[in-house]
Amino acid sequence: MAEKKNILTSSGKNKLETELENLKVVRRAEVAQKIKEARAQGDLSENAEYDAAKEEQAEIESRITDIETILKNSEVVDEQGDFSRVFIGSKVRVLDLEFEEEEEYMIVGSNEASSMEGKISNESPLGAALIGMAVGNEVSVEAPGGQFSYRIISIEHQ
Repeated sequence: MAEKKNILTSSGKNKLETELENLKVVRRAEVAQKIKEARAQGDLSENAEYDAAKEEQAEIESRITDIETILKNSEVVDEQGDFSRVFIGSKVRVLDLEFEEEEEYMIVGSNEASSMEGKISNESPLGAALIGMAVGNEVSVEAPGGQFSYRIISIEHQ
């Protein structure tokens, strides 16, 4: 089965490439040094530092593999022409029509989504509803918590 394409913004791709470089060059060397120091302490069967360093090494290698897979199957979406519409990479300010509260989201691919940073996936109910919309448009979103309606106030493109 063909792997799913990972949609990334150019800044998201750059962030992953930077993380990958750091893991390969800096973190691998740090963990190798920790393992070397732990081995020097003698008996490895009861050496907590050695076990912790080996576990950290496995986590780093796993993350390297994950990032390489994401990047290998990625498609970078950049500005797509019609700046009056929402697309991946857009920063969108919306008005929650029920609570009369403004919220701001950046539409990103699923690998970049982070609710703590205000980044929502283009595959999420709200992200999918906003794609292609313009300022003044209203969207209704069916989510696990119920039906929500929003009006687009502004759209910014990086």
